[in-house]
This record gives sequence, structure tokens and C-alpha cells, in this order.
Amino acid sequence: MNKSHKVFGVSLLVLAISGCAVTSQPIERSVSEQRAQSDLESMFKDQEPLNGPLTLHDAMARAVKYNLEGRLKVMEEALAQRQVDLATFDMLPRMALSAGYAGRDNVSASSSESIKTGTQSLEPSTSQDRDRGVADLTMVWNVLDFGVAYVSAKQQGDQRLIVQERRRKVVNTIIQDVRSAYWRALAAERLLTQIDSLMVRVNQARENSQRLSEQRIGDPIQALSYQRALIEATRQLEDQRRAVSLAKTELATLINLPMGSNVSLKASDNYPIPQLKVDLAVLEQEALATRPELREQDYQTRISAAETRKAMLRLLPGLEFSAGGHYDSNSFLVNQSWADYGVKVTWNLFNVLSAPAAIDVAKAGEDIAAARRQAMSMAILAQLYVANANFNEAQRQFQTSQQLAGLDSQIVEQLRNRYKAQGIGELELIQGELNALQANLQRDLSYAELRNSYGQLFASAGLDPLPKQLPSTELSAISQALSSTEIRWQQGDISQGL
Repeated sequence: MNKSHKVFGVSLLVLAISGCAVTSQPIERSVSEQRAQSDLESMFKDQEPLNGPLTLHDAMARAVKYNLEGRLKVMEEALAQRQVDLATFDMLPRMALSAGYAGRDNVSASSSESIKTGTQSLEPSTSQDRDRGVADLTMVWNVLDFGVAYVSAKQQGDQRLIVQERRRKVVNTIIQDVRSAYWRALAAERLLTQIDSLMVRVNQARENSQRLSEQRIGDPIQALSYQRALIEATRQLEDQRRAVSLAKTELATLINLPMGSNVSLKASDNYPIPQLKVDLAVLEQEALATRPELREQDYQTRISAAETRKAMLRLLPGLEFSAGGHYDSNSFLVNQSWADYGVKVTWNLFNVLSAPAAIDVAKAGEDIAAARRQAMSMAILAQLYVANANFNEAQRQFQTSQQLAGLDSQIVEQLRNRYKAQGIGELELIQGELNALQANLQRDLSYAELRNSYGQLFASAGLDPLPKQLPSTELSAISQALSSTEIRWQQGDISQGL
């Protein structure tokens, strides 16, 4: 018997040692390829197809609905709500159910011995079966634990609200990024065709010049200088193309379209200049009241205050109620099933010693949260005033760029007339057209910056471009809501952003 016990013990020891030797295997490439294919299918799943040219608010609506970062924040908000639901269960009493079988290899017997004489006064006897079934159902509820759990659940609710504010910030950031990318992509759509056409003409002129040089026709120095000027014009055109060619890719990423998708934008020939019809002091007040970062700090302050209440609650004694039902199949028992109940007071005296320090820590957390909120308020006010300055400067730059573009267009018309009359060479005409193209590009980019700075002004004030409740989740409804909000802002009405 002892030998078998030793063998069994050694076997258990070997199994325990082998279980500690854990190795991690690298992920196979085939698994990664399957994961990549699955991600590609899920990233663009269940999206409404593009129908016709894309307007600004349509692009914003697609970003709000389909942007992957926005989807992540929605999932995080749902997770936070489930954590709140989970925290509420901590307020319930502790209830445990157990049932099983108990046995032993011999009889549980005992006798008694006289404490005076040391002699056995009772024969060995038993009052318990060798094999028996047992079951217990017990419930314990501590009033102090309930209070602490209630405060913790309130804190978890504030954490959910913090996640909501972070989602607000992400949505506002995505919409602002779409605004910037859309106007730059629109500039690209307007000018890329002109850039490509002019590059074809430049390359043709270079080929003609090189052919004349090879035939030794004309002055070599003049021909080389002419070719150099054409190469410089090509470089400038390539720089312009690079400046705007990636804007559509950025826009497609923001609205979650597959890379390489052909996105057509709804162009407009006019350039309406937005006007700020809201007093800056009103925007300042709105920023301090509605910015997601400050509202997050408000919730953090409430969480810190709740920590102080929890520390004070732990100073109090706990009142514990208990009740239970029990069963034992022991045949010697008169009552094989019974219920018991009780009430008692528990008090961890060490909490009395540690509680003052815990309260001080919690109050220090409140002070830090207040100081952080004040510092953030100053930074937000600075952002608002910087956004206003950028908007005013963008207005001036666009007006200047628009005037230059108009003048360069007039110059090009005169150059074309002179070229047709053979009054100037092709290089001068190409250089004039290049200058006009650069001026048009600068005008469109300045306008993009103007629209971006206008939107950034309201974003700095913490105004939401979407209402709290949408009539539906359709793209058309979201787009209409975004358009209505922007119209109200342009009219000086920001009340709905509250």
C-alpha cells in the first residue's frame, strides 16, 4: 500500500513539473493569411455603395457610419455599459450552492476520557455514516459591502459617460479630418487633369528641342537653356501633383472605402466664403461647458469624490445578515435537513488606522482632478483663440490667392493671343500657363484651409455637428443632419449643439 502511494506521488510530481514547462509556438503564416483575408472582408462589409458624385456631407456621413476608429469607440461604449451592468451585481447578496458526496475508508468513531482519572469513560462509538450526501444553500448580505458596491457602480457609470465623451471627440475629429481631406481632394480633382495635360505639352516641347539639338539647328546654349527651363517646369508640375494626389487616398481611408476606389466628388465653380456670426465670448463659454475633454474631467472629479466616500464607508462597522438551508444524508441525524439564520456586526479595526490615509489620498485625487481641469480649460481657450486667428488669416490668404489666380488667368489669355500671332515662343506660354495653374492650385488649397479653419473654430468650441438623436441611421439622414447643423452655424445659431 505504501509503495503504491509513493508511485502515485512521484507521478503527480512529474506531471506538475512537466506542466510548468510551457512553450509558445509561433503563428503559422497560413493562419495570418486567413486572418488578413477575413479582416479584408469584414472591414468593408455591409456598406452602402457609392452612387454618383460625393458631396461633403455625404462623405462626413459615411465617415460617421463606417470609419473603423468610430466603430471601435461604439464598441468601447457598449463594453462600458456591460461593465456597468456587471458592477450592479456586486450589490446583491452572496449566495452559494454546494452539493456533493463525502466518504472515508473507516468509521468516524470517538470515545471520551476522564480528565480527572485519565481512564476511558465511554466505548468508541459513531454518529456518522461512512458515506453520505450533503448539500448547502447559503446567503450572506453585508450592508457595508452593499454601500461600497453601490458607490463603485456609480463610478463605473461615470466611466461609461467618459467613454461617451471620448466617442464625441473621435466623431468630431473624424468629421474635421474629412472636411480637410475633402476640399483638398476637390482641388486635386479640379487640377489634376490640367496638370497632366500641361505635362504632356511640356514633354512634347522637350522632345522637339532635343531633336533640334541633335540636328544642330540653332544656338546650342539657347537650346540647352530652353530644355532646362522645360525640365524645371516638369519638376514644378510633379510637385503640384504630389501635393494633391494623395488627398483622395486620405479621404477614402476616412470614409472606409477600399484602397484604389474611384471616388468622384461634386465640384462647385464658386467659392462661398463662410462668415462667423457668433460672438467669440459665446464660443468661449460653450468651449468651457461642452468640450469632451473638460466633461471627461468633470466625471473624473466625481469618481475621485466617490473614492473619498468609499474610504469613509470602510470606517464603519458592517452589519451582516445570513441565512441558509442544509441537507445531510447521515442516518444518525434526527433532522437531516435544516435551516439556519443569523445577524452579526463585523468591524475591521485596521481600517480605522488606514482610513485617514485613504481619505487623504482620495481628497488629493480630487484636488489633482480640479487642477488638471483648470489647466485644460486654459489650453482649450488658447485653442479657440488660435482657431479664430487661423480663420481670419485664412480669409485674407484666400482673398489674396483669388486675386492672383484672376490676374494669372488674364495674363494667360494675353499670352495665348500673342503665341497665336507668333509674338512669343512656346516656352513663355507654357511658363504662363504653369504660373496660372500654380495660382489656381494655391487658390483651391487656400480655400480648403479656409473651410478647414472655419470648421476647426466650432470644433474648438466643443459643438457637435450631429444631434443627440438621429431620425435613422441611413446615410441620407446623417448627411441631412450634418448639413442642417452647418447651416444653423452659418446663421449664428449654435443652440442645438448644447
